[in-house]
Order: sequence, then C-alpha cells, then structure tokens
Amino acid sequence: MRLESPFHEGELHAQQRVGEEIAAQQNGQIIGDTIVQNAIKFIEQQRMIVLGSVDAAQKVWASVLFGLPGFVKPVDPQAIAFDLTQAMINPHDPFWANIQAENQIGMLAIELASRRRWRINGAIAQQASDRLRLNVVESYPNCPKYIQRRQLVPNFDLTAAKQGSEAQFGQSLTPEQQRWIGSADTLFVASAHPTRGVDASHRGGNPGFVQILNARSLRIPDYAGNSMFNTLGNLVINPLAGLVFLDFDRSRTLQLTGKTTIQWDLDESTDSTGGTHRYWDFTIDQWLETDLPQLLHWEFLDYSPHNPIAAVVE
Repeated sequence: MRLESPFHEGELHAQQRVGEEIAAQQNGQIIGDTIVQNAIKFIEQQRMIVLGSVDAAQKVWASVLFGLPGFVKPVDPQAIAFDLTQAMINPHDPFWANIQAENQIGMLAIELASRRRWRINGAIAQQASDRLRLNVVESYPNCPKYIQRRQLVPNFDLTAAKQGSEAQFGQSLTPEQQRWIGSADTLFVASAHPTRGVDASHRGGNPGFVQILNARSLRIPDYAGNSMFNTLGNLVINPLAGLVFLDFDRSRTLQLTGKTTIQWDLDESTDSTGGTHRYWDFTIDQWLETDLPQLLHWEFLDYSPHNPIAAVVE
C-alpha cells in the first residue's frame, strides 16, 4: 500500500531547494507501508543488515548486524522478526541499549554483491532476550548507484562469535583511523526525524571520497540520487547523525556519532560531487571501534561505474 504523503517538511525543503520536486514526487510513489512480495525473499537471504537507532540522549547511531540467512525474516507484510540466536552479536554496539530507550529504528537490507538494497523504517514492538519484532512504517527499494560490489564469504561459527569482541572509545580520530576513513569506499549513515522515525542508508564512492578535515571533522559529498532526499531531509530538521565504516579486510567496525552541517553549494577548486556541489560536514562527538571475530571474509569485485571522479573547477 502506498503512503498518501511520504515526505516530511525537511525532505520537501531539500527537494525544493535543489529544484527536484517533480522527480521526488514521481520516485516517492515507490514508498509503501508494507513489504512487497519480491522483497520478502531478498530480505530473508541477507547475512548483513544496517540499523539506525537513537540513544537516550538523542544521539544517532549506525550499526551493522551479521547473521545466518533467515536471521531477519518478514513474518507478514508489515512485520519483521529478528532471530538473535542466529546473529553475530556485538555487545558493545549502542543499538542494544538504544532500543530500550527509543523504539524507532531504520533498517537497510543490502547485498553488496548484487547492488540490491531495501529500506525498512519502523518501530520495535516486541523484545525478548533472543527475539525482536519490527513493525513496518515505511518500505521501499533504493537504486544500485555508488555501491562497490563485494561478495561476503562467511565462515560463521556463532559459538565463537558470542565469545565477545574488543572495543575502544574516543572523541578524536587516531592517525590510523584517519587512514582507514581516507581509503574507504563505503559507509553507512543513520539519521532521524523527531516524529517520522529513523533512516539507515548507504554512501559510496571511490577511495578518498570522504574528506578528513581534521581529527574530529569529515566532509561527505552528496551525489545525484533519487531526488527524495530522505537522509538530507532528516538532517535539515535534525542535524544529528551516525556513521559506520566497515573494514572489509580486518573484520572491524568504526561507529561515529555526531552533528552535521549541510553545504548546499560549496565552491571548491576540486569538485568531488559529480556536479551537485553539495556536501555535508560531520563533526564527531564520539567514536566506537570494535574488533569483530575473524569470521567475515569479503572478496572485492568492482567499483560502481557511477562513482564520480574528482574534477578541477575552472
């Protein structure tokens, strides 16, 4: 079922500011409040999902959860069940405490190898020690642009995964973390609206697409997309956001929570946006780095043919 009015005031502001209202209205017709049939099997097959959540202090966090196929499963068109006995739980991840304080979450089912992704926004309705139920509020696909193809070759030993992981916390990025981010080609972002819930989304580009301004500030280009501006629209209203970077080679994650500033038309000598001239700056409030069990092995396939190449502006 399609929602009557899929966009909130922040999304409408962003669409109008860049003159993409017509495209947004056309593309917004894909947003519904149920999981369509062709998405059900796709979601059930996933070994990785991205989650967005908000903590008790209203900070926004992005998380990545891994599990065996079927650990997330639509039980009807408006509900998803999480079987945590089949998941690789990171006990340090703020997500687990966050859903005790705020039940709104965003979920992104993404298969990097096929560049397919499906977004679900909703609310946690039931919780148990090893089960979650997510009631669907919004459900829709996203385009395959800017996704680098990687094949997950899992060697899941859930017993080993539950033995724990090591975590570090901080506020300013270490030199090694700056090198990690500076060479990244993929990140995931979570954003939130005060009344319309949480979104989880993907951002990608060639290595170096994320600029490191200093040890506590990043700059992320905003490429041409589906014109709906779900993430930027949230940031217009609520600038708090969360990022998570995956180290595909060393099986670790870096989660950042902080505040954004949108640069709508930034005049730089080198444009890395593909012509939009839009960026958003991210100021880090806190970071969490976690070494995961060495159970995940990724095979890099290729970069997205849509990735912009930095161009000199004359």
